[in-house]
Amino acid sequence: MAGPLPLGDPAPLDGLLPDQSSIGSADRTFHAYVHIPFCRVRCGYCDFNTYTANELDGVSQASFAEKLVAEIKLSARVLSESGLPKRELASIFFGGGTPTQLPAGDLVRILDALKTSFGFLADCEITTEANPDNVDVPYLEELVAGGFNRISFGMQSAVPEVLATLERTHNPENVDKAVAAAKSVGLQTSVDLIYGAPGETIAQWRESLDQAIALDTDHVSAYALIVEEGTKLARQIRSGQLEEVDEDLQADKYELADQLLGQAGFHWYEISNWSKSQDAASAHNLAYWRGQDWWGYGPGAHSHVGGVRWWNVKHPSAYSNRIGEGASPAAGRETLDERVRLEERVLLELRIRTGMPIETLKLVNDVTPKIIAGLIADQMIEPAAALSGRLVLTLKGRLLADSIVRQFLA
Repeated sequence: MAGPLPLGDPAPLDGLLPDQSSIGSADRTFHAYVHIPFCRVRCGYCDFNTYTANELDGVSQASFAEKLVAEIKLSARVLSESGLPKRELASIFFGGGTPTQLPAGDLVRILDALKTSFGFLADCEITTEANPDNVDVPYLEELVAGGFNRISFGMQSAVPEVLATLERTHNPENVDKAVAAAKSVGLQTSVDLIYGAPGETIAQWRESLDQAIALDTDHVSAYALIVEEGTKLARQIRSGQLEEVDEDLQADKYELADQLLGQAGFHWYEISNWSKSQDAASAHNLAYWRGQDWWGYGPGAHSHVGGVRWWNVKHPSAYSNRIGEGASPAAGRETLDERVRLEERVLLELRIRTGMPIETLKLVNDVTPKIIAGLIADQMIEPAAALSGRLVLTLKGRLLADSIVRQFLA
């Protein structure tokens, strides 16, 4: 289970949003995130809002789709009554947890509810995360027939010893089978990797990268392991059972990932994401980094519309009770002022390949030519982009992105 929810203002039971949410909405795209909070087992490093069977407090997985459909209908009403125009969805992402813990028919039913309530843009990207152990061709065929066009498999590592440290229980051999099955039914494919597990060597990380590249997917995500407080992994490190994560070694692993993925025809488009073409870059990921609007459905899901953020109650039981009462499941919310929205834009947009306009940075801080020249001299930003008015990070800059952001927000 994830840590505590953020502190914020109380969210009204009717879910209605403040006037700010509708300002400029015609210039923003609309997206949906669907949180399926169920997992067969809990991985030691995981801090996501997920639940195994003995943690559900009577909530039935079999009826969970009904609750999500009810929230989808509520969201359409809330957005309309809050003065936002009806917008077709530009992307949909089913995450978790493990969405494929549910029958394919349930995922399609939820997708149908979104289509009925909002409609989809012609090029709407519709993704589900999946465990390579619990999908097969018939399951994937049902997803495709229902409208899904993209799938992301949790690979994490190709090395059994690393998977054991992370307490990932899937069979590594099933990743190849699952990707092949997804390709055979016409799904765009992606795999997720994690680097920096305690004890993972450079050679082991190279093996994982080599095997991921050999899968010939359209997209690869590679995330540095973050040790979250409250997880079993954090306790194991604190007690000395596992060694501390080596941040310098993590940086070396990131550089190796960028090198090998680049040689294999992938191009970075966000610090932790690479795709083989512009079309294969995740539209849903980019919506987050570009500050678009999205509604997060399900327990603990977060939403953002026009600088208004809110988050749902965490536990599936509390969520089901709210939905059953016809009330909004939102637990709290915050309304961001213009300054905070600008700062968050810097924090997010600097992570992507297109960077951000230097003129926008000047609205946040005094970005002088001397500062830009210093970043070029330190090989943190691309000189040609800077001369054309945009700040785009180099490989070195990506490794030090947090410190660059702090410099601009100081």
